[in-house]
Amino acid sequence: MSLKTLLMPAISARLLSRERLLRLRQRAEASRRARGEPHQVHCFLQVDDPYSALLAQALPRFLARYHVRLVAHVVGPPLDSAVPERALLVAHSRRDAQLLASAWGLAFTDTGRQPAPQAIERATRQLVAAIDDGHFLDQAGPLLDALWRDAQAPGELGGQHLANAEATRSHLAAANALRQSLGHYLGGMLYCAGEWYWGIDRLHHLEQRLQDLGAQCEGVQGALFPTDAGALDHPTGPTGAAVPPVDFFFSLRSPYSAIVAPRVFALGQQEGAAVRLRYVLPMVMRGLAVPAEKRRYISQDAAREAHLQGTPFGRLNDPVGRPTERGLALIPLAERQGLGQAYVLSFMQGVWAEGIDAGSDRGLRRIAQRAGLPWADAQQALHDPAWRVTAEHNRQALLSLGLWGVPSFQVGSLAVWGQDRLWAVRDALLRQPTSSESA
Repeated sequence: MSLKTLLMPAISARLLSRERLLRLRQRAEASRRARGEPHQVHCFLQVDDPYSALLAQALPRFLARYHVRLVAHVVGPPLDSAVPERALLVAHSRRDAQLLASAWGLAFTDTGRQPAPQAIERATRQLVAAIDDGHFLDQAGPLLDALWRDAQAPGELGGQHLANAEATRSHLAAANALRQSLGHYLGGMLYCAGEWYWGIDRLHHLEQRLQDLGAQCEGVQGALFPTDAGALDHPTGPTGAAVPPVDFFFSLRSPYSAIVAPRVFALGQQEGAAVRLRYVLPMVMRGLAVPAEKRRYISQDAAREAHLQGTPFGRLNDPVGRPTERGLALIPLAERQGLGQAYVLSFMQGVWAEGIDAGSDRGLRRIAQRAGLPWADAQQALHDPAWRVTAEHNRQALLSLGLWGVPSFQVGSLAVWGQDRLWAVRDALLRQPTSSESA
């Protein structure tokens, strides 16, 4: 066992603990008060990012609820290192934004194409000018809505004031540098006193933080876009109608896969739907590097989401490499014995919440046996490489859905990415399935 394996659980438990996060928030608040400054939220919008368009629409409603100062920035797209499948991300973002808009009563329609370069340039210059003129809050939502509604007509966007080309380049360079220095890489982001919040999906975290600080306006409670953490609190139970299966694409090294696994299995049981395990190798084990700021944000965000869901998380022992390969090798055995879900839950809890080293026989034995797998059978399964073929088959199936990241889910014609899309999976299960969905 390496020194890193020995120390990682204790270090990660401290870095990702709720107690540490609350202490950091307390320090940030004390510093703000000492300076006599208002609560400040930085907003980073990317004009050709659908999630930025949704956030821009939500900002006036958000700011009407809280005593905060908004500082707006226009940024460019993330670097290639942060988006290994840019074309897939671009197409998926449009589809996903339309799904979100429909769910929350916002305006966005996937036209099947990105805005024209000329339209993007004009909208960027208009948005920079709106910031300089103090009209960002009034113009950002309508401007980006117009851009996406008529993505090929740059001359038809509302508003006439444009920043000049040099001022726009200067603004983008400064905004991109600030975003990177604060530790992020995407557009559609909010930053407040040391923490990042992604679009309307994480706005509820920021709202709760501000409410804890007493920064809300009179009568404000709850959130504009509540989390789906309580989506399983009101079970409907199997209806007797044919229910389509849920394909659960996951990686044993994905923290988001770890925190959603208990919930998707519970959802399947609740609705009488089979949950099929579609495991894939982690991206980093497929030669795709993950930048440090992305790794840091994902781990911190996953810890925040896990706390909200009541899922143990944070005392981790990174299963990259051999631990993941050994863990995957036992999934076919577990499925043959009807213990697939129990084993996945045991593995995820072990490496993400208990600091178990799945690369050791001692650690993997503990994971396997508490799921009900005989260790003698598990030892034999470790020598069977057939899981690799299945993992690659699952990866190709995921790509065929227009997705590449995990966790992802397919229910009939619905394919979504993210542990925060379980509400969409549930909605799909509650629909009367068509014959194609039941196939």
